[in-house]
Amino acid sequence: MSFAPLNLIEPLLKAVEEQGYSTPSPIQMQAIPAVLNGRDVLASAQTGTGKTASFVLPILQNIHNKPRAKSNRLSVLILTPTRELAAQVHDSIQEYGRHLSLRSAVVFGGVKINPQMMKLRAGVELLVATPGRLLDLLQQKAIQLDEVHTLVLDEADRMLDMGFIHDIKRIINLLPKKRQNLLFSATFSNEIRALVKGILNNPVEIDVAPRNTTAAAIRQKVHPVDKAQKA
Repeated sequence: MSFAPLNLIEPLLKAVEEQGYSTPSPIQMQAIPAVLNGRDVLASAQTGTGKTASFVLPILQNIHNKPRAKSNRLSVLILTPTRELAAQVHDSIQEYGRHLSLRSAVVFGGVKINPQMMKLRAGVELLVATPGRLLDLLQQKAIQLDEVHTLVLDEADRMLDMGFIHDIKRIINLLPKKRQNLLFSATFSNEIRALVKGILNNPVEIDVAPRNTTAAAIRQKVHPVDKAQKA
């Protein structure tokens, strides 16, 4: 199966082809149509399964004809647990959106905040952020979340493990109640299900995470031993 039957627009199909991809992965085949249709999504997918493209591609399509974000505003918020992952997701947005006129930015801690504030002044359609730095920007009134219509929580399990649960709840309380919610996680722990219970609205559930059995996870081998050599 090619990407064409997923009903992606030509600029996105061209960008995918330029990246060298011809066949969508299982997570992409299931998530892209759901996101395009405006559904909330709860997806379990490990790193390396193509999950970033599974939400970036349909999000780019959904917003490319929408009005541009106003000053200090954004349309799509993507939260990640680390600066490395935030940078990777933003790179994907730039790669897949290279033929679209959309503005994006990435913000995370450990670097000066002023350049990030300047970047956000004119508004961006897509913002990738770590929770702590986003709260810093909100406190500085450099960004407002009242026009966000799509929220993505990427690697939600890691965000909970790193103690971001209270930051995430604070951020969600500042978002419009009516929005699309996309949650991607390696596992569906009880903590994650408790978090999403009040967030997701009748979500499409997708599970493509590999399941390792004991036999698959442990390789067993018998080595004969000469009893005379044993101490």
